[in-house]
Amino acid sequence: MTWRQAWAGGCWTRNWPAARQKKAGVDPELAARFDERLDPWYYRYGKVFWHDPVYPVSNLSDDMVFDAERMMSLVRLEILHAAQEGNCVLVGRGAACALQGQPGCFHIFVYAPVGVKREWFAKSFPDKAQHADQQLAAFDKSRAAAIRQFYQQEWCSRSHYHLLLNSEIGTDAMIAATQGAARLHGATAEALAS
Repeated sequence: MTWRQAWAGGCWTRNWPAARQKKAGVDPELAARFDERLDPWYYRYGKVFWHDPVYPVSNLSDDMVFDAERMMSLVRLEILHAAQEGNCVLVGRGAACALQGQPGCFHIFVYAPVGVKREWFAKSFPDKAQHADQQLAAFDKSRAAAIRQFYQQEWCSRSHYHLLLNSEIGTDAMIAATQGAARLHGATAEALAS
């Protein structure tokens, strides 16, 4: 069984970069360039002057500039909209942080040991296999920095999640554990509401 089959009938994660690109009216390559990235510090510093009335650099509003901050604000809107529709699975892009405290949400974190991640990277990117550890660490560091910047939360904080799963147990076991825990979580939420 796959994750998609387990939640058949519900919506699945949207294609975040494409949805954001379409909503912002920008080129798909530009949207992909800002996906889970931070703007450089000097750009963020310069942006302060754009908003300062003393320095009338331009009349551009935030929604006319497409940068990492705009990208993440569009992502957050997409996440909130999908959650309002209900019966969906949202993967990545800080969904657990964006939906923190929202009723009806069940957050899981699937992780893999370093050796498993290294093996996956070597199979997926054989020409870069010798740099697997550095690439994986850089990706995790970049993702954590983006989540910290836009949500003021720590990406890997266990407090964001109802369930942590080690991917080594296999997809079927992860699905079964998730479904069981989600049922328990739902029953607990209903009991507390009544």
